[in-house]
Amino acid sequence: MSIPAELTYTKDHEWVKVEDGIATIGITNFAQSELGDIVYVEIETLDEELDAEEVFGTVEAVKTVSDLFMPLSGKIIAVNEDLEDSPETVNDSPYEDGWMIKVELSDESELENLLSADSYKEHIGQ
Repeated sequence: MSIPAELTYTKDHEWVKVEDGIATIGITNFAQSELGDIVYVEIETLDEELDAEEVFGTVEAVKTVSDLFMPLSGKIIAVNEDLEDSPETVNDSPYEDGWMIKVELSDESELENLLSADSYKEHIGQ
């Protein structure tokens, strides 16, 4: 199972990539495989300021609906609109084309709360 070393992770199975104070966030390969075929991604929090742990959207698979949690506090400045027409991209490319939101971070010290790739592997029993 793919767990890129350059990313950080949450125990809720989101991944985070930070560049110049902007975090790109999506769900992990493990999460999408557990959910199964993703049929709908709903994110209606564009331009909102959210705290870490708040729900920023939902992902719907054939069998279940799951909340998506903010790994870090900040303002959502972009949503991957391609997922509206092609939610299955999250299954096919969770770490590249299947990203979900971009966030302008409000507290970079929160990055210390995220898991390294090795810690995330332990968390999911890999």
